[in-house]
Amino acid sequence: MEFSRRSVLSVLPAATLLAVAQPLRAAATSRSGPADSARTAADHATLLGNTVAVFAGTAEANARPEVAPKLASMDRTARSRLAAMDGAGQGELFKGVPLGTSDPNLSTSFQYLYEIALATRTPGPTASDLRDDKAVQRRVVDGLARLHAEYYGDQSKGYYGNWFHWEIGISAYVSRTLVLLGDELAAYRPDLATVYVASMDGYLRGGKDGDVDLDSRFHTGANLADITTNRILQGAVLADDARIRKAVADQLTVFARIDPYDLRHGVTDGFYADGSFVQHASVAYTGSYGKGLLTRIVQTVKILDGTTYVPGEDLVGVVQGWVADGFAPLIFEGWMMEIVKGRAVSRTGTGYGDVAAVVEAVVDICGYAAGSDAQALAGYVKHVRQTSRASLDPVSFVSPVSIARYTDILNSQAPAKDLGPAASHTAFNAMDRTVHRRPGYAFALARSSDRISKYEYMSGENLMPWFQGDGAHYLYLSGQDQRQAFGCDYFTAVPPYRLAGVTAPVEGRRTVPELYGTLWYDNPERGFTSSSESQNTYVYFPCGTDPYSGGAGLGAYGAAGLVQSDDIGYAAQQAGELPDDFVAYQNARATKSWFMFDDEIVVLAAGVSGQADRAVTTTVDSRIAAPGAPVSLTGRLHDRTPWHGTGTAPLAWLRYADAEQETAVGYVFLSGPRPTVALDTVTRSRRVIRLSNPDTAVTKQVFTLSYDQSGGSRPTAMAHVLVPNASEQQLASYARGPLSVTANTVRLQAVRHTGLGIVAANAFAPGTHHADRLAIDGPASVLLRRAADGTFSISVSDPTTRRHTVSVTIHGRHLHPLSADDGLHIRRVPGGTRLDVTTHHAYGRSFTGTLR
Repeated sequence: MEFSRRSVLSVLPAATLLAVAQPLRAAATSRSGPADSARTAADHATLLGNTVAVFAGTAEANARPEVAPKLASMDRTARSRLAAMDGAGQGELFKGVPLGTSDPNLSTSFQYLYEIALATRTPGPTASDLRDDKAVQRRVVDGLARLHAEYYGDQSKGYYGNWFHWEIGISAYVSRTLVLLGDELAAYRPDLATVYVASMDGYLRGGKDGDVDLDSRFHTGANLADITTNRILQGAVLADDARIRKAVADQLTVFARIDPYDLRHGVTDGFYADGSFVQHASVAYTGSYGKGLLTRIVQTVKILDGTTYVPGEDLVGVVQGWVADGFAPLIFEGWMMEIVKGRAVSRTGTGYGDVAAVVEAVVDICGYAAGSDAQALAGYVKHVRQTSRASLDPVSFVSPVSIARYTDILNSQAPAKDLGPAASHTAFNAMDRTVHRRPGYAFALARSSDRISKYEYMSGENLMPWFQGDGAHYLYLSGQDQRQAFGCDYFTAVPPYRLAGVTAPVEGRRTVPELYGTLWYDNPERGFTSSSESQNTYVYFPCGTDPYSGGAGLGAYGAAGLVQSDDIGYAAQQAGELPDDFVAYQNARATKSWFMFDDEIVVLAAGVSGQADRAVTTTVDSRIAAPGAPVSLTGRLHDRTPWHGTGTAPLAWLRYADAEQETAVGYVFLSGPRPTVALDTVTRSRRVIRLSNPDTAVTKQVFTLSYDQSGGSRPTAMAHVLVPNASEQQLASYARGPLSVTANTVRLQAVRHTGLGIVAANAFAPGTHHADRLAIDGPASVLLRRAADGTFSISVSDPTTRRHTVSVTIHGRHLHPLSADDGLHIRRVPGGTRLDVTTHHAYGRSFTGTLR
């Protein structure tokens, strides 16, 4: 989907935003005259009014019948919090939330106060009876005063546990509560807002006088958006225009596209040119932190609406780009894909629930977009609603106003339409992720490199993540309730060594709490504390050690490659750079490629080894089904003998079908060892993947299809095809083509699809590599397609992101260029046509051209 303001969508460079930010920063330090004072006062009043409207609603919106359930939920929540306050015991502000040693409980106490305050500010005929109840509001104010006096105000006693609570979470609840109760605070405790803001400044690490330190690794991406939003609200409460302007200027840096070759303040967190979103420096995180950033930024647009602080139309355009390029490809029939959720994959209620926040943001942006932009966004909201297998509950929206707008959109004439084509290939090479979509399915692939983390573990979440970035894939089938196929229960039931697509050594690994007895590796003398850089680098989200991860895209087709490596922790341990009691695990080795067509995903692996004489398993696929579901496994051997059930056999193809879900996946085996088919019923607790999950037993049928190599065996190669929604007749037809593997080594992997006229290759090593009529110089990913009219289209990328130039020769008659991306140079050479591609500073993106 091309929006009309494409020039500003998601490609706003840092320089443009800095130009907007400079006057804000200058104004933050200048003195204002009478006219400016009047304007400033009006801006503050508008900002405060907007904030109350965002969280409490407006009289007009709250009068709508569809908003009533949200208001009722807010009222019930507030009353339950008041009851908990009435029943509090010693050392508690709320019953069951003991204070003094638990920073989550302290944050929860502030949350409960905010939820009570919110109910006292909801306007409208169906608002809570608590509305404008001054006695209740004063109970909240007294609660704030007590928490500050006994637990929060003394910084020599505070700042224990997770830094997020002290710098962001508590400040968010307090700042909103100060806005909501501004009038009562002025009448009852006029000093409290100033006292709290001073304390919040004190907890904001790294900044001068509590200001935001843009060079701090904690003040980036979604975290920076949270911090600066809090400071905007604080500035409005204190009538501190300088604080507001500085916070807005700082937040503008979050809108700027990350240029990995021209980093601002060393920050790699944020959105990239290809739609990728990275947080924590190296974690692919669109579906969690990216979602949070989207929510916070849209709220900022709403809060600043009608003020003079920033040109809102530019910000709206950027957010539209984030939605179209960064979020929409990752949402399949209302489900947020696992590949971009970090440790959040272990939480219950993710998937469909994650998308509600994105939909609310799109709903709100619709109110600021115009013409075709607004229609496209509205159409997307309706598309998500119509294709999702779970009904979206608007009560989960933050704002009552958003619920009213959502209803208006659903009742509008805008046609339901996705923001991208049904057949698409999206290479998020800046975060080592690939999404391949067709009518009927979506294929999502997670890789890693020395740039992007293999996984994220933290805070007792995602306890067994070790192989989630080693080529793990998720094949989503249309019409299926994805809760029955993936989500928390998938990671609960499927062993971490058997995730779909993963090559893993056969060994037992222990979780961080099992290894160290805490949620992290604690060794302050060697630089390991709960939030230290060493903890991040080696424990929470370690990167790999090989640069090769990426691939080329040619229209709706694509290739991706990965050299599987050890993580940085194991490499550092082997080099003697880590303490003796630090535990690190050696990885298996494999060189892998994925070639993605219309009906097929071809997977090649070479050099597969467990290392250190360990056995190794390469999992072709793993799927879960309900216990007792009518799962059938049928196939045919290479000698055409029919096959059904489980075991190890020389299979030509296999078909997995779940009649209950009306789903099927086919597997065609092109070369390699005999695969093993297994179908087991397992029962495990959800706590095996997240300590705070309910101790709920999950029983699933687990289907696994794998190649199993014994310890000490020579490195092995294998090739197979995933065929979504396949019939037995379709699978049998692959014996006659159209797929063939032309190379499968650790140096070159290549396939030919005669039906599409495509040759696709990944070269992994220096030197010249030959794949059909292609000669590829050095590491590269290449797709070449010949169309029916005789034209050729080609795509080339550098998956290492390190090469200055990639050269490819197409042997045969000389081809004349019809079109070519900037940086792609075409010339005649003896025996063919040479393409020299300037990949320097391209960060893995594809260069395409058309020739005749």
